[in-house]
Amino acid sequence: MRRTIKLVTIAAMLAVFAAPALAQSKECNDEFKSATYQKWYDNRKDHQDVAYEAAKEYLATCPDDDSPYKTALKKFKDAYDAITAGATTAKQFDDAVKNGKYAEQVRLGKLLLASDPDNVNNVKIYIILGVAGLNDPSLLSDSAQYATKAIQMIEGGKPFAPLFDGSKDKALAQLNYVIAKTTVKNDPTAAIPYFFKAAKFESDRKKDPQLYLDLAAAYNNGPRAKLTEEYKAKYTVESPESKLALANINQFIDRQIDAMARAAALASNAADKKIIMDALTDLYKDRYSKSDGLNELVAGILQKPLPEFPTPLTSLPTTPVSTPASSGLPSGTNGTTSSKTSTNVQSTNGQNKTGATGATGAQNSNKTTSGPKPSPSPTPGVKPKPRRANHRRG
Repeated sequence: MRRTIKLVTIAAMLAVFAAPALAQSKECNDEFKSATYQKWYDNRKDHQDVAYEAAKEYLATCPDDDSPYKTALKKFKDAYDAITAGATTAKQFDDAVKNGKYAEQVRLGKLLLASDPDNVNNVKIYIILGVAGLNDPSLLSDSAQYATKAIQMIEGGKPFAPLFDGSKDKALAQLNYVIAKTTVKNDPTAAIPYFFKAAKFESDRKKDPQLYLDLAAAYNNGPRAKLTEEYKAKYTVESPESKLALANINQFIDRQIDAMARAAALASNAADKKIIMDALTDLYKDRYSKSDGLNELVAGILQKPLPEFPTPLTSLPTTPVSTPASSGLPSGTNGTTSSKTSTNVQSTNGQNKTGATGATGAQNSNKTTSGPKPSPSPTPGVKPKPRRANHRRG
């Protein structure tokens, strides 16, 4: 009898403990649907966490339901999941910005833009992604596309404070510089207008010698190199046509001189300044057959406007050649100046190398039967410290 009572007692206990489990099982019936939907509906605005749990329960209990209830709750749940995931990504993005993790900024910023493409605050993300390449050159190609979009949004009046202290000039200078740095690798001539824009906006970038070294390199490796090759292929003796071609080449040499003079004037490091001045002196002497006036040119260059991209000459200038120090850089020459050597400022991974080969170097050998014949030449280098793209995200 005792044994029977014990067995009955254990069976009763098991039944008691099993009862809650059975009670927790939900049945997908009309009563459940109506009650759960009502719970979601009542909380969907002011208590969305409660509404979310109701939606999850409904979808888990009635996976095969095809009623309008399920459609509404599934849409709500998907949106809630996206918002939650977006909030996590946004926090990670902010942390990457604060900690200077530029590759993470680009990776997470792409996710934020994809998840919420119409957000009014996206202009800030585009700006941050757009300047990341200035701090990590491996990101330049990615940054350029975002810089282009950011420029469009800023010029369209989208607010972006407190980035760059809300200064339109500061933001546009950095973004244009990114596009220039990316473009110059494959098309130096196309990069020149972007270097121009970066230099003309009122910002710290305008005072950065690196910008002007980059501009000088773009002039040398783009339009000057192209015209020089055309000259070498076409002219073997001096003629009015060859003089005109040389005058057009000299316009770009003048722009190089101007850009390098600005870099020298802005260089704060004595060693960098000396190397830039040495290269500039060689170029200046080659252009004008003397160094007189160069120091005066450098001393006053920042008071002069940055010369525009030259318009091609169709006839030889009638005024005599003058040096930049006395009357500013001429727009052309009378074809009598020599151009046996050239100075090349070459950008590598965000840093520039500046220098010049001597007149006796093999690269500068450039004899013709009559008249001067220019040729670009490679140069050893200086590495001015690159300026970081500083901004604050709000």
